[in-house]
Amino acid sequence: MRTYEEILDLAADRKGGRAAVLADMPPVLDADALAAIPDDRWLAQMARGIFQAGISWQVVENKWPGIEEAFHGFDVGRAAMMSEDWFDDLLADPRIVRSPPKVQAIQQNAVFIQEVAAEAGSFGRKVGDWPAEDFAGLLDWMKTNGARLGGATGAYTLRFLGKESYIMSPSVVARLVAEGVVDKAPTSKRAMQAVQAAFNTWKDQSGENLTVISRVLAQSVDA
Repeated sequence: MRTYEEILDLAADRKGGRAAVLADMPPVLDADALAAIPDDRWLAQMARGIFQAGISWQVVENKWPGIEEAFHGFDVGRAAMMSEDWFDDLLADPRIVRSPPKVQAIQQNAVFIQEVAAEAGSFGRKVGDWPAEDFAGLLDWMKTNGARLGGATGAYTLRFLGKESYIMSPSVVARLVAEGVVDKAPTSKRAMQAVQAAFNTWKDQSGENLTVISRVLAQSVDA
């Protein structure tokens, strides 16, 4: 397995220098800043990812103001107690992506967020306090306890709200395969433990966060 510096050099060769590789990295928030994100924004970001799955992200982006209105700003308590009438009204509402399983998943994730907030103080507090060295465990926890948060949806939710993260994009997977970490896109817990161990090694070598390392790996493969 190459060192972080060696992979950064590969990315720099492709992108025209290290500065170009490291420019415009997604922001990473500390635990307290993540804890301060309102629970409705966590639900909204989960919903955005759920709606985008399998369709053009631009469709959801164009509809987003109407989706926010239709879900009353993703008020967690209101969504958790979604009535059959509201559910039926949503499925007839042209402002949203009218998929019964996706709407149901939003209601289920509202319950998930409520339960976590009752235990931890806020959903963001739970996420913020989760150690980066076990990011694979955080992804598994979201997939297991949430609804439709497996695949890339949970990872992108965390990335967009500022949790240091890696995403198993095709480019990142290609680099992991090239380094002998996995032999294909990781789906098992054992494979994800190997991914986590590799990222932890690169984190120790570089002092960088998971988000930066993930983006460097991706750019070492992207044209």
